[in-house]
Amino acid sequence: MAEASDKKGILLQNLQDAGFDIQTIHQCISLVDKKQEAQLLRLLAHQKRMLLDVVHKNQERIDCLDFLVYQIKHGNII
Repeated sequence: MAEASDKKGILLQNLQDAGFDIQTIHQCISLVDKKQEAQLLRLLAHQKRMLLDVVHKNQERIDCLDFLVYQIKHGNII
């Protein structure tokens, strides 16, 4: 994470690190400026759900690979 000594800089860096696109980052910063906490928290929760969906999809892929490796080691494939 890049160094940021001010609150806006820290916020910007954190939003970038969390994978927000530039448009949503501007929206978040605008909500902070307007002190619209509830709307900001909704945006953050939405991003978290999207990231978790990716994690879960990748976990399913890992499980498939684990099953394939298991099948190969037990002579069921080769």
